[in-house]
Amino acid sequence: MSRQLRNQLKGAAFRNPFQKNLFESNLNSMRMYIQIPLEYQEHLSKLKEEIVTLAKQMEDYHILRSIPGIGDKIAAIILSEIGEIERFIHPKKLVAIAGIDPRIHKSGKFKATYRLF
Repeated sequence: MSRQLRNQLKGAAFRNPFQKNLFESNLNSMRMYIQIPLEYQEHLSKLKEEIVTLAKQMEDYHILRSIPGIGDKIAAIILSEIGEIERFIHPKKLVAIAGIDPRIHKSGKFKATYRLF
């Protein structure tokens, strides 16, 4: 760490507004505002675990997990995005919905007319 950066950090520490007397209510409000994102993050972590636990009960989840590079969370996300796979009458329709069909291109005045769905 450079000397200039160290001096800047020391200066910022000496200018700390919390060294001055603050109203207790302001301190409580600040503690609350700091605690809210931490609790939110904890809640999201629990939800993610629940989603993966539910996904593990599905047969399609295990099929997706057999694909190299697909982990627990990605498999659960794919399942939630696709929904019931049986609603796609052809694999090409699923590819089109996912937006990974390389056949349709738009460039300049060219307008594609071939669609899968």
